[in-house]
Amino acid sequence: MARKPQSDPPSTPDFEASLGELEALVERLERGDLPLEEALKDFERGVQLTRQCQGSLSDAQQKVEILLKDGGGSRPQPFAEGVADDGDD
Repeated sequence: MARKPQSDPPSTPDFEASLGELEALVERLERGDLPLEEALKDFERGVQLTRQCQGSLSDAQQKVEILLKDGGGSRPQPFAEGVADDGDD
């Protein structure tokens, strides 16, 4: 019996999925009809999702900067994922 190859789950959540979940949470919170405890849980999850999305955007920005710095050369350069200098320090 042949086994299906297993693919590893992504190490970071998909940006679009995280953004979609964040938008849904915002809509729920904006309605204002949630009990306080549930609203706090949703808010906490929203903060986590915001940080994940910001990290994904920082990684993408770093990739673009590396490609532009290379001048579109033939060899891409590796980068440290999750480490971006945004100048806000």
